[in-house]
Amino acid sequence: MTTSIQNVQANNDPNHRIDSVDDLRAHLQWAIELEHSTLPPYLCALYSLDAARNPEAVEVVQSVFVEEMLHLTLAANLLNAVGGKPVLDAPHLLPGYPRTLPHGDQSFRMELLPFGAPALEMFLEIERPSARGAAPQGDGYETIGQFYQAIEDGLRGLCSDLGEAVVFTGDPQRQITAAYPYGGSGRIVAVHDLASALEALEEIVEQGEGAAQRDVWDGDRQMFHSDRDEVAHYYRFQELKLGRHYQPGDTPQSGPTGHAVHVDWDAVHPMRPNPTIAESQAAGADSQAGTDVRDAQQAFNAAYCTLLSMLEQAFNGEPSMLGRATGAMFGLKSQVQALLQMPLGDGFTAGPTFEYVQADDRP
Repeated sequence: MTTSIQNVQANNDPNHRIDSVDDLRAHLQWAIELEHSTLPPYLCALYSLDAARNPEAVEVVQSVFVEEMLHLTLAANLLNAVGGKPVLDAPHLLPGYPRTLPHGDQSFRMELLPFGAPALEMFLEIERPSARGAAPQGDGYETIGQFYQAIEDGLRGLCSDLGEAVVFTGDPQRQITAAYPYGGSGRIVAVHDLASALEALEEIVEQGEGAAQRDVWDGDRQMFHSDRDEVAHYYRFQELKLGRHYQPGDTPQSGPTGHAVHVDWDAVHPMRPNPTIAESQAAGADSQAGTDVRDAQQAFNAAYCTLLSMLEQAFNGEPSMLGRATGAMFGLKSQVQALLQMPLGDGFTAGPTFEYVQADDRP
Protein backbone atom coordinates (compact mmCIF):
# COMPACT_ATOMS: atom_id res chain seq x y z
CA MET A 1 0.00 0.00 0.00
CA THR A 2 1.09 3.54 -0.57
CA THR A 3 2.05 5.68 2.38
CA SER A 4 -1.03 7.83 1.88
CA ILE A 5 -3.30 4.80 2.23
CA GLN A 6 -1.50 3.58 5.31
CA ASN A 7 -2.02 6.97 6.90
CA VAL A 8 -5.80 6.66 6.61
CA GLN A 9 -6.46 5.47 10.15
CA ALA A 10 -9.50 3.70 11.53
CA ASN A 11 -11.42 5.93 13.89
CA ASN A 12 -14.15 3.42 14.79
CA ASP A 13 -16.70 6.05 13.84
CA PRO A 14 -19.71 4.41 12.16
CA ASN A 15 -20.59 7.76 10.57
CA HIS A 16 -17.22 8.03 8.83
CA ARG A 17 -17.66 9.07 5.20
CA ILE A 18 -15.26 8.18 2.42
CA ASP A 19 -14.18 11.53 1.03
CA SER A 20 -10.96 10.92 -0.93
CA VAL A 21 -9.51 8.35 -3.32
CA ASP A 22 -6.88 7.39 -0.73
CA ASP A 23 -9.66 6.85 1.81
CA LEU A 24 -11.54 4.73 -0.74
CA ARG A 25 -8.45 2.59 -1.34
CA ALA A 26 -8.02 2.11 2.40
CA HIS A 27 -11.62 0.96 2.78
CA LEU A 28 -11.31 -1.45 -0.13
CA GLN A 29 -8.21 -2.96 1.48
CA TRP A 30 -10.31 -3.32 4.64
CA ALA A 31 -12.91 -5.10 2.48
CA ILE A 32 -10.23 -7.60 1.42
CA GLU A 33 -9.29 -8.12 5.06
CA LEU A 34 -12.97 -8.49 6.02
CA GLU A 35 -13.64 -11.15 3.38
CA HIS A 36 -10.49 -13.01 4.32
CA SER A 37 -11.25 -12.96 8.05
CA THR A 38 -14.34 -15.14 7.54
CA LEU A 39 -12.45 -17.90 5.69
CA PRO A 40 -10.72 -19.62 8.66
CA PRO A 41 -13.96 -20.01 10.70
CA TYR A 42 -15.79 -21.41 7.68
CA LEU A 43 -12.93 -23.80 6.89
CA CYS A 44 -12.84 -25.16 10.45
CA ALA A 45 -16.58 -25.80 10.46
CA LEU A 46 -16.51 -27.33 6.98
CA TYR A 47 -13.77 -29.87 7.59
CA SER A 48 -15.02 -30.76 11.06
CA LEU A 49 -18.12 -32.23 9.42
CA ASP A 50 -18.40 -35.94 8.61
CA ALA A 51 -19.18 -35.48 4.91
CA ALA A 52 -20.82 -38.91 4.55
CA ARG A 53 -23.28 -38.30 7.40
CA ASN A 54 -23.78 -34.55 6.91
CA PRO A 55 -23.91 -33.94 3.14
CA GLU A 56 -26.41 -31.06 3.33
CA ALA A 57 -24.44 -29.16 5.95
CA VAL A 58 -21.25 -29.71 3.95
CA GLU A 59 -22.90 -28.28 0.83
CA VAL A 60 -24.04 -25.17 2.69
CA VAL A 61 -20.75 -24.36 4.38
CA GLN A 62 -18.67 -25.21 1.31
CA SER A 63 -20.84 -23.07 -0.96
CA VAL A 64 -20.53 -20.10 1.41
CA PHE A 65 -16.76 -20.56 1.65
CA VAL A 66 -16.38 -20.63 -2.15
CA GLU A 67 -18.50 -17.51 -2.48
CA GLU A 68 -16.44 -15.73 0.16
CA MET A 69 -13.43 -16.45 -2.05
CA LEU A 70 -15.38 -14.80 -4.88
CA HIS A 71 -16.04 -11.79 -2.65
CA LEU A 72 -12.33 -11.59 -1.84
CA THR A 73 -11.58 -11.56 -5.56
CA LEU A 74 -14.20 -8.89 -6.23
CA ALA A 75 -12.81 -6.70 -3.43
CA ALA A 76 -9.34 -7.06 -4.97
CA ASN A 77 -10.73 -6.12 -8.39
CA LEU A 78 -12.35 -3.04 -6.87
CA LEU A 79 -9.13 -1.96 -5.17
CA ASN A 80 -7.08 -2.54 -8.33
CA ALA A 81 -9.58 -0.56 -10.37
CA VAL A 82 -9.02 2.56 -8.27
CA GLY A 83 -5.24 2.28 -8.35
CA GLY A 84 -4.64 0.40 -5.12
CA LYS A 85 -2.48 -2.61 -4.34
CA PRO A 86 -4.16 -5.57 -2.60
CA VAL A 87 -2.32 -6.89 0.47
CA LEU A 88 -2.97 -10.41 1.77
CA ASP A 89 0.38 -11.79 2.89
CA ALA A 90 0.85 -9.72 6.04
CA PRO A 91 0.79 -10.45 9.80
CA HIS A 92 -2.19 -8.22 10.51
CA LEU A 93 -4.41 -10.45 8.38
CA LEU A 94 -3.85 -13.30 10.85
CA PRO A 95 -3.92 -11.67 14.30
CA GLY A 96 -5.24 -14.83 15.96
CA TYR A 97 -8.71 -16.05 16.94
CA PRO A 98 -10.97 -15.05 18.64
CA ARG A 99 -10.95 -11.78 16.73
CA THR A 100 -13.29 -9.05 15.55
CA LEU A 101 -14.32 -8.35 11.98
CA PRO A 102 -11.69 -5.92 10.62
CA HIS A 103 -12.77 -2.36 11.41
CA GLY A 104 -16.18 -3.66 12.52
CA ASP A 105 -18.22 -3.58 15.71
CA GLN A 106 -15.73 -4.52 18.43
CA SER A 107 -18.38 -6.27 20.52
CA PHE A 108 -18.65 -9.21 18.09
CA ARG A 109 -15.86 -11.78 18.00
CA MET A 110 -15.26 -14.61 15.55
CA GLU A 111 -13.85 -17.92 16.73
CA LEU A 112 -12.43 -21.12 15.26
CA LEU A 113 -15.09 -23.69 16.12
CA PRO A 114 -16.23 -27.10 14.92
CA PHE A 115 -19.61 -27.17 13.22
CA GLY A 116 -22.45 -26.91 15.72
CA ALA A 117 -24.97 -24.52 17.22
CA PRO A 118 -22.36 -21.99 18.47
CA ALA A 119 -20.68 -21.90 15.04
CA LEU A 120 -24.05 -21.42 13.32
CA GLU A 121 -24.94 -18.51 15.59
CA MET A 122 -21.58 -16.93 14.77
CA PHE A 123 -22.16 -17.37 11.03
CA LEU A 124 -25.63 -15.86 11.29
CA GLU A 125 -24.15 -12.82 13.02
CA ILE A 126 -21.45 -12.47 10.35
CA GLU A 127 -24.01 -12.60 7.54
CA ARG A 128 -26.81 -10.73 9.32
CA PRO A 129 -28.73 -8.52 6.89
CA SER A 130 -28.86 -4.80 7.42
CA ALA A 131 -32.15 -3.38 8.62
CA ARG A 132 -34.18 -1.61 5.96
CA GLY A 133 -32.90 1.94 5.74
CA ALA A 134 -29.88 1.29 7.96
CA ALA A 135 -27.27 4.02 7.67
CA PRO A 136 -23.99 3.39 5.83
CA GLN A 137 -21.10 2.75 8.22
CA GLY A 138 -17.56 3.21 6.96
CA ASP A 139 -15.95 2.08 10.22
CA GLY A 140 -17.16 0.26 13.33
CA TYR A 141 -19.94 -1.18 11.18
CA GLU A 142 -22.75 -3.27 12.68
CA THR A 143 -23.35 -5.27 9.49
CA ILE A 144 -21.24 -6.01 6.45
CA GLY A 145 -23.97 -4.58 4.24
CA GLN A 146 -23.70 -1.20 5.96
CA PHE A 147 -19.93 -1.22 5.40
CA TYR A 148 -20.34 -1.90 1.69
CA GLN A 149 -23.05 0.75 1.46
CA ALA A 150 -20.51 3.26 2.76
CA ILE A 151 -18.10 2.15 0.03
CA GLU A 152 -20.82 2.48 -2.60
CA ASP A 153 -21.72 5.97 -1.38
CA GLY A 154 -18.04 6.92 -1.41
CA LEU A 155 -17.63 5.67 -4.98
CA ARG A 156 -20.69 7.52 -6.18
CA GLY A 157 -19.69 10.73 -4.42
CA LEU A 158 -16.09 10.69 -5.65
CA CYS A 159 -17.16 9.93 -9.22
CA SER A 160 -19.63 12.80 -9.06
CA ASP A 161 -17.09 15.23 -7.61
CA LEU A 162 -13.92 14.19 -9.46
CA GLY A 163 -15.11 12.23 -12.50
CA GLU A 164 -14.73 8.51 -13.15
CA ALA A 165 -11.43 8.97 -14.98
CA VAL A 166 -9.85 10.35 -11.79
CA VAL A 167 -11.24 7.57 -9.60
CA PHE A 168 -10.69 4.55 -11.86
CA THR A 169 -6.99 4.79 -12.65
CA GLY A 170 -6.02 1.14 -12.24
CA ASP A 171 -4.39 -1.09 -14.84
CA PRO A 172 -7.10 -3.28 -16.49
CA GLN A 173 -4.54 -6.07 -16.83
CA ARG A 174 -4.61 -6.53 -13.04
CA GLN A 175 -8.28 -7.51 -13.09
CA ILE A 176 -9.36 -11.11 -12.48
CA THR A 177 -11.90 -11.71 -15.23
CA ALA A 178 -14.66 -14.21 -15.93
CA ALA A 179 -12.14 -16.13 -18.03
CA TYR A 180 -10.83 -17.59 -14.77
CA PRO A 181 -12.61 -20.92 -14.08
CA TYR A 182 -14.83 -20.34 -11.05
CA GLY A 183 -17.06 -23.20 -9.88
CA GLY A 184 -19.32 -21.49 -7.36
CA SER A 185 -22.51 -19.46 -7.61
CA GLY A 186 -22.31 -15.86 -8.73
CA ARG A 187 -19.80 -14.40 -11.14
CA ILE A 188 -16.49 -12.65 -11.32
CA VAL A 189 -16.89 -9.00 -12.34
CA ALA A 190 -13.95 -7.17 -13.89
CA VAL A 191 -14.12 -3.59 -12.60
CA HIS A 192 -13.20 -0.60 -14.78
CA ASP A 193 -15.83 2.07 -14.11
CA LEU A 194 -18.62 3.01 -11.71
CA ALA A 195 -21.20 0.73 -13.32
CA SER A 196 -19.01 -2.38 -13.05
CA ALA A 197 -17.93 -1.40 -9.53
CA LEU A 198 -21.58 -1.26 -8.48
CA GLU A 199 -22.16 -4.67 -10.07
CA ALA A 200 -19.31 -6.14 -8.02
CA LEU A 201 -20.63 -4.61 -4.79
CA GLU A 202 -24.13 -5.87 -5.52
CA GLU A 203 -22.81 -9.40 -6.05
CA ILE A 204 -21.07 -9.35 -2.67
CA VAL A 205 -23.99 -7.95 -0.69
CA GLU A 206 -26.79 -9.95 -2.29
CA GLN A 207 -24.97 -13.25 -1.84
CA GLY A 208 -24.60 -12.49 1.85
CA GLU A 209 -27.86 -10.75 2.71
CA GLY A 210 -30.33 -11.46 -0.09
CA ALA A 211 -31.59 -9.40 -3.00
CA ALA A 212 -32.16 -5.75 -2.16
CA GLN A 213 -32.07 -6.59 1.58
CA ARG A 214 -35.71 -7.68 1.43
CA ASP A 215 -35.64 -11.16 -0.10
CA VAL A 216 -34.14 -14.50 0.94
CA TRP A 217 -32.98 -15.21 -2.61
CA ASP A 218 -29.67 -13.94 -3.96
CA GLY A 219 -30.45 -14.15 -7.70
CA ASP A 220 -28.03 -17.03 -8.37
CA ARG A 221 -28.36 -20.76 -8.93
CA GLN A 222 -27.13 -23.23 -6.34
CA MET A 223 -23.53 -24.40 -6.55
CA PHE A 224 -24.42 -28.08 -6.13
CA HIS A 225 -27.91 -28.02 -7.68
CA SER A 226 -27.87 -25.68 -10.66
CA ASP A 227 -31.58 -26.26 -11.36
CA ARG A 228 -32.51 -24.58 -8.06
CA ASP A 229 -32.53 -20.94 -7.01
CA GLU A 230 -30.11 -20.07 -4.20
CA VAL A 231 -30.81 -18.28 -0.95
CA ALA A 232 -28.33 -15.82 0.52
CA HIS A 233 -25.72 -16.90 3.06
CA TYR A 234 -27.71 -15.76 6.08
CA TYR A 235 -30.73 -17.80 5.01
CA ARG A 236 -28.67 -20.89 4.16
CA PHE A 237 -27.48 -20.93 7.75
CA GLN A 238 -31.07 -20.38 8.90
CA GLU A 239 -32.05 -23.50 6.96
CA LEU A 240 -29.48 -25.55 8.90
CA LYS A 241 -30.52 -24.03 12.23
CA LEU A 242 -34.26 -24.47 11.68
CA GLY A 243 -34.05 -27.78 9.80
CA ARG A 244 -36.07 -26.72 6.79
CA HIS A 245 -35.41 -25.34 3.30
CA TYR A 246 -36.79 -22.10 1.92
CA GLN A 247 -39.17 -22.54 -0.99
CA PRO A 248 -40.76 -20.11 -3.49
CA GLY A 249 -43.00 -17.66 -1.67
CA ASP A 250 -41.05 -17.78 1.58
CA THR A 251 -39.84 -14.48 3.01
CA PRO A 252 -37.55 -13.38 5.83
CA GLN A 253 -40.70 -12.97 7.91
CA SER A 254 -42.21 -16.37 7.13
CA GLY A 255 -39.03 -18.32 7.58
CA PRO A 256 -38.39 -21.55 5.67
CA THR A 257 -41.45 -23.74 4.98
CA GLY A 258 -40.00 -26.20 2.45
CA HIS A 259 -38.81 -29.77 2.86
CA ALA A 260 -36.74 -30.83 5.83
CA VAL A 261 -32.98 -30.37 6.11
CA HIS A 262 -31.20 -33.24 7.85
CA VAL A 263 -28.31 -32.35 10.13
CA ASP A 264 -26.55 -34.96 12.23
CA TRP A 265 -25.23 -32.78 15.04
CA ASP A 266 -23.13 -35.63 16.42
CA ALA A 267 -21.33 -36.35 13.13
CA VAL A 268 -18.68 -33.71 13.80
CA HIS A 269 -15.03 -33.95 14.82
CA PRO A 270 -14.72 -32.40 18.31
CA MET A 271 -12.04 -29.85 17.43
CA ARG A 272 -10.77 -27.85 20.40
CA PRO A 273 -12.08 -24.28 19.98
CA ASN A 274 -9.52 -21.64 19.06
CA PRO A 275 -6.44 -23.88 19.02
CA THR A 276 -3.01 -22.25 19.23
CA ILE A 277 0.58 -23.30 18.65
CA ALA A 278 1.39 -22.29 22.25
CA GLU A 279 -1.03 -24.92 23.58
CA SER A 280 0.55 -27.57 21.39
CA GLN A 281 4.06 -26.55 22.42
CA ALA A 282 3.09 -26.95 26.08
CA ALA A 283 1.65 -30.40 25.39
CA GLY A 284 4.64 -31.32 23.22
CA ALA A 285 7.10 -30.66 26.01
CA ASP A 286 6.48 -34.11 27.45
CA SER A 287 4.63 -36.09 24.78
CA GLN A 288 5.32 -37.21 21.24
CA ALA A 289 1.64 -36.75 20.43
CA GLY A 290 1.84 -33.09 21.42
CA THR A 291 4.94 -32.64 19.30
CA ASP A 292 3.22 -34.22 16.31
CA VAL A 293 0.24 -31.87 16.68
CA ARG A 294 2.48 -28.82 17.00
CA ASP A 295 4.49 -29.81 13.93
CA ALA A 296 1.34 -30.43 11.88
CA GLN A 297 -0.11 -27.07 12.93
CA GLN A 298 3.10 -25.27 12.04
CA ALA A 299 3.18 -26.99 8.64
CA PHE A 300 -0.43 -25.95 8.02
CA ASN A 301 0.24 -22.34 9.00
CA ALA A 302 3.21 -22.16 6.62
CA ALA A 303 1.13 -23.63 3.80
CA TYR A 304 -1.76 -21.23 4.50
CA CYS A 305 0.54 -18.21 4.46
CA THR A 306 2.03 -19.46 1.19
CA LEU A 307 -1.52 -19.55 -0.18
CA LEU A 308 -2.01 -15.93 0.90
CA SER A 309 1.22 -15.04 -0.91
CA MET A 310 -0.06 -16.72 -4.08
CA LEU A 311 -3.34 -14.84 -3.88
CA GLU A 312 -1.53 -11.55 -3.31
CA GLN A 313 0.59 -12.19 -6.40
CA ALA A 314 -2.51 -13.12 -8.41
CA PHE A 315 -4.24 -9.89 -7.41
CA ASN A 316 -1.15 -7.82 -8.19
CA GLY A 317 -0.63 -8.56 -11.86
CA GLU A 318 -0.01 -12.33 -11.95
CA PRO A 319 -3.52 -13.82 -12.46
CA SER A 320 -2.00 -17.16 -13.52
CA MET A 321 -1.11 -17.67 -9.84
CA LEU A 322 -4.79 -18.33 -9.16
CA GLY A 323 -4.40 -21.81 -10.61
CA ARG A 324 -1.56 -22.59 -8.23
CA ALA A 325 -3.54 -21.10 -5.35
CA THR A 326 -6.45 -23.41 -6.13
CA GLY A 327 -4.12 -26.40 -6.02
CA ALA A 328 -2.68 -25.20 -2.73
CA MET A 329 -6.18 -24.96 -1.29
CA PHE A 330 -6.79 -28.64 -1.97
CA GLY A 331 -3.58 -29.39 -0.09
CA LEU A 332 -4.84 -27.45 2.91
CA LYS A 333 -7.90 -29.70 3.05
CA SER A 334 -5.82 -32.81 3.66
CA GLN A 335 -3.74 -31.01 6.30
CA VAL A 336 -6.83 -29.86 8.22
CA GLN A 337 -8.43 -33.27 8.02
CA ALA A 338 -5.25 -34.86 9.36
CA LEU A 339 -5.23 -32.45 12.31
CA LEU A 340 -8.85 -33.25 13.08
CA GLN A 341 -7.89 -36.91 13.41
CA MET A 342 -5.30 -36.14 16.12
CA PRO A 343 -6.79 -36.70 19.62
CA LEU A 344 -5.59 -34.42 22.39
CA GLY A 345 -6.51 -36.80 25.19
CA ASP A 346 -9.16 -34.54 26.70
CA GLY A 347 -12.08 -35.35 24.44
CA PHE A 348 -11.00 -32.85 21.78
CA THR A 349 -9.04 -33.19 18.59
CA ALA A 350 -6.44 -30.80 17.24
CA GLY A 351 -7.23 -28.20 14.62
CA PRO A 352 -5.61 -25.52 12.46
CA THR A 353 -4.52 -22.36 14.25
CA PHE A 354 -4.19 -19.86 11.37
CA GLU A 355 -1.16 -18.07 12.81
CA TYR A 356 1.13 -16.00 10.62
CA VAL A 357 4.46 -17.42 9.46
CA GLN A 358 7.09 -15.09 8.05
CA ALA A 359 8.13 -15.81 4.46
CA ASP A 360 11.68 -16.78 5.47
CA ASP A 361 10.28 -19.47 7.79
CA ARG A 362 8.15 -21.19 5.15
CA PRO A 363 9.43 -24.28 3.32
